[in-house]
Amino acid sequence: MNEFKVPVHSTRTLTKAGMMAIIVAIVLLITCILPAEYNIDPTGIGKALGLTAIAQASEKSPSLVVDRGQQIHVLRNDSIDIVIPAGKGLEYKFYMEKYAHLEYEWKTDGEVLYFDFHGEPEGDTTGYFESYSITTSNNMKGSLTTPFKGVHGWYWKNRSQQPITVSLTTKGYYLIKG
Repeated sequence: MNEFKVPVHSTRTLTKAGMMAIIVAIVLLITCILPAEYNIDPTGIGKALGLTAIAQASEKSPSLVVDRGQQIHVLRNDSIDIVIPAGKGLEYKFYMEKYAHLEYEWKTDGEVLYFDFHGEPEGDTTGYFESYSITTSNNMKGSLTTPFKGVHGWYWKNRSQQPITVSLTTKGYYLIKG
């Protein structure tokens, strides 16, 4: 059989190791943690290493500036009921500037529709479009900040044998294309 010999350390060795660990922890606390977390730098090493800049940055309130681009359209709120005929598809779109914001919510009377929420860049002749969401549902709620200037909206497909009404509510900077 294999025999394993596990070394047994003396109390003196364990005490030395414990004291060394405490000393290392104190040095790291004073030179790294206090300057980086609390902007307290008693030795000056934190500033030399750039650690106090981390604490100073966290003390400032963040400022977020979003470039919405030129918004030539006014903020508007609209609600409309759109009837999707049985077995047919229908698109409803908005013309929007780059970085324009749209908040939306649509729902049906409970019946599900296949839909593609997408955008088409202005002036594109290749047929390119970018889909934001493709699925089957009876409702959707969210917001969109447009990545490019062009038309953005939904294509709904009614696969049932009855017309389905979509109630759409929007708020944002857009022109209704229909």
